[in-house]
Amino acid sequence: MKISHAQLASVLACLLLCTPLLLAQTHKLSPRELPPSAFKLIAIKVTGIKTYTEDQVIGQTGLRLGQTTSEDDFKAASRALGETGAFTDVLYSFQYSTQGTKLAFQVTENDQLVPARFDNFVWFSDSELMAQLRTRVPLFQGKLPVAGGLADQVSDALQTLLIEKNVPGRADYLRSARDGGPIDAFIYKVTGPAIHIHGVKFDGVSADELPALDAMARRLTGSEYMRSILSVQAEKNFLPVYLARGYLKAAFAESQAKIAEQNSDEVLVDITFPANPGRQYSVSAIQLAGANAFPVAKLQELIHQPIGKPANAVQLDADVEAIKKLYGSRGYMEASVKAPPEIDDAQATVKYQLEIHEGDVYKMGDLDIQGLDSRTTPRLVEEWKLTGNDPYDSAYLKQFVQQALKEVEQTGDWKVAIHETINQKDKTVDVTLRFDPK
Repeated sequence: MKISHAQLASVLACLLLCTPLLLAQTHKLSPRELPPSAFKLIAIKVTGIKTYTEDQVIGQTGLRLGQTTSEDDFKAASRALGETGAFTDVLYSFQYSTQGTKLAFQVTENDQLVPARFDNFVWFSDSELMAQLRTRVPLFQGKLPVAGGLADQVSDALQTLLIEKNVPGRADYLRSARDGGPIDAFIYKVTGPAIHIHGVKFDGVSADELPALDAMARRLTGSEYMRSILSVQAEKNFLPVYLARGYLKAAFAESQAKIAEQNSDEVLVDITFPANPGRQYSVSAIQLAGANAFPVAKLQELIHQPIGKPANAVQLDADVEAIKKLYGSRGYMEASVKAPPEIDDAQATVKYQLEIHEGDVYKMGDLDIQGLDSRTTPRLVEEWKLTGNDPYDSAYLKQFVQQALKEVEQTGDWKVAIHETINQKDKTVDVTLRFDPK
């Protein structure tokens, strides 16, 4: 093969250009050839963070500026970050120089986090507990990834805090989920010491609501202290006091506990419920839509919300149930009533638009009476008035059961289990009444 002068010149030029690169590769120093100062960690940079700070990520690695390191240390630090579950991806790179080593982490944060809640750590205030945990678990900010070891690290830190306070208990946690849904929180609690409620008071409450709240709170005295349980109590028993008086945006913050007495067997705590009543709203209008089976005037008789007066959300719920029962007495077994509030903050008023979906009319299906003797059962079946041609009447069922109990009380004390089976295909309702001796 012959090469022209032009081709030869091109090859020589290429070799001349590549020579510096070849020399650079040839003279690149291996770690064994570097001076000891090159392994001193002089800089750590973290990119890809949104939720966390660079200091928090570095703190979680355990690395410190000024320490002598190797690539094995960087691998271990990268692995430690990944195992927390706080990141979906962790990459690292490093660069040696005679001055020291520069290390860089590229991370991708896990945005699937759920809150951590502390049920009965009464030896610490919320602010103290959070400050201690952030110091001991740098990546903890109040939320945790569902998978990974960060939840365990928080548990270990809590156990250390208990030991330091000489609390004879164990820090445990469970993953919380509602109705079989996804995990929505981590609940941490102390297992061991008995913690009971000594007294209850409220913060931010006016004299008008205080008597009703105090009456509800007295039921809690002596019961076990658990924040998760008290949150349910506040929503079920305390919040309606405000909702019945027009404070439609009222809310209770998490209960705060302070140790009143303690000994080796028991801890007694005083509880404070911080309340935020918000504004009081008056009813500006109540409207109904979707009503065909009953005159609107008849339905309005069941609504006890005077226009211009403070809204009573508790009473409205009861009124809605009364309307649904009325529909049930005519066979509308799937009737629904929604009453979303339309709040006007500027005027401090609320308008209710009751949206009624009546559905189909269901007729009486089969009646099955169980648990009684062979003479009483046919008699009660004979007394049942609804036939297959009649619209089902849920109100009549309750009346019938009350009368039946009076008739059988001579043979002993009975309880009745009532079961209504709705058959959507043929639009009927089967009734089963099970009589059992008390």
